[in-house]
Amino acid sequence: MPTVRRHALALLAACAALPAASLAGGQPQPVPTLAAASDLKFAIEEVAARFEKETGHRLRLVFGSSGSFYAQIQQGAPFQMFMSADEDFVFKLHDAGKTLDRGRLYAVGRIGIKVPAGSPLKADGELKDLAAALKDGRLHKFAIANPDHAPYGMRAREALQHAGLWEAIQPKLVYGENISQTAQFATSGSTQGGIIALSLALAPQVARLGDFALIPADWHQPLKQRMVLTKDAPPALRAFYDYLSTPPAQEVMKRYGFEMPKD
Repeated sequence: MPTVRRHALALLAACAALPAASLAGGQPQPVPTLAAASDLKFAIEEVAARFEKETGHRLRLVFGSSGSFYAQIQQGAPFQMFMSADEDFVFKLHDAGKTLDRGRLYAVGRIGIKVPAGSPLKADGELKDLAAALKDGRLHKFAIANPDHAPYGMRAREALQHAGLWEAIQPKLVYGENISQTAQFATSGSTQGGIIALSLALAPQVARLGDFALIPADWHQPLKQRMVLTKDAPPALRAFYDYLSTPPAQEVMKRYGFEMPKD
């Protein structure tokens, strides 16, 4: 496997495992912990690095599926801030008395089809070639995030249902634990492609690993991404929560394809 691809896949694999490394590096330190949906892997690492440089506050970043984090926080996991890819998980946590308030919408995400170099599939946002590949035998394996707990997997399922492909494609599906692992599957050559987050597809490490095309936004429910603080969130995370609404932070988020919420 080429060095570039190995490097990119290692980055994706890193955010599929828990926990992620602290920005501080070195030995574990008592720094505040942020649980973030894995579509944020590249964007939030960049924003957090800027925040640390400007404020001196170190943050521990952990990436995974929003549904898994929801369950862990319900059970008392020590996360003091949660950035979910689906706002419903935040609302449920608030209703259960686990958060400071109902949080704040920080972005709207998008999905698209990613195919690796050499795939027999075309990166076609309307999934017409995917439909043809199901019929002519070109498609053997196709990756989406697990729709049981990963919001990006839920939206992928909705898009496939919209295209009339869900029933036919189910035997071919390979489920990623979260959208980062799904991107790893979709770019490694172990599948012919997959449906991944635009925010991951735009990262240079992933963009060079094949072709990508956006799926129409009206093919699925919007990916309204909401963040929230827990009641014991320390000052550093409260500051980061506010920092995400500043122009420098939003500039990074837009560069990774996120739509900013309207006031």
